[in-house]
Amino acid sequence: MKKQVLILGLGRFGFSLATTLFNMGHEVMAIDDDEKSVQNVASHITHAIQADATDETVLKELGVTSFDVAIVTMGEAIQSSVLCTILLKKLGVPYVIARAENELHGSILEKIGADKVVYPEREMGTMLAHGLTLSDVDDYIPVAPNYGVSKLKAMPCFVGKTLSELELGRKGKWGLAVLLIKRGKEVIVTPDMEEKVKEEDVLILSGSDDKLELFLGEAKKSLKEQRNENQSK
Repeated sequence: MKKQVLILGLGRFGFSLATTLFNMGHEVMAIDDDEKSVQNVASHITHAIQADATDETVLKELGVTSFDVAIVTMGEAIQSSVLCTILLKKLGVPYVIARAENELHGSILEKIGADKVVYPEREMGTMLAHGLTLSDVDDYIPVAPNYGVSKLKAMPCFVGKTLSELELGRKGKWGLAVLLIKRGKEVIVTPDMEEKVKEEDVLILSGSDDKLELFLGEAKKSLKEQRNENQSK
């Protein structure tokens, strides 16, 4: 569903967020007091405005209440972040997301009314750490401590086997739910356990990190045995 999104702050995070949302089909207005930052993003989103996002009069004139969601991205400028969030809620913006630098900053944002607080640096660090630990996983999204959603390309030892034979699924040996299989342009949501894995398939799995690591370890062991058999023929 197309949304009208207001981005306050055009640092690296704000720029990336604004352009990505626009490319996804949303209407995006971004505000920053830095002329160069506004010029850099102007041709990539719906509207880019050079203005002081902490000025209540400016926000009123821009009609911020007409937006579905406002995202405050200036995490490092804590005072500006807090003031923006207060003004947006005061003016009646229905949903305000604010970026926090740390737990204290996040706690303040929650107390002054932010509907959602995000910690992009912390979340990126968590994803990178899991990526290093689970080197065979292409992407990882943490959901809870020791639990996440993983993107995994089908290993050669998976090909031709059913999900059941791989002992996947919530009731399988590994307790890893298969959320979907991406097969070229086709997406198979909650696939049947008798679905056979094909070459180039991408599996989206959810489950505990420990079980995922054990599953990948077993898969690599099977792959090594498969290679040894082929070499001995």
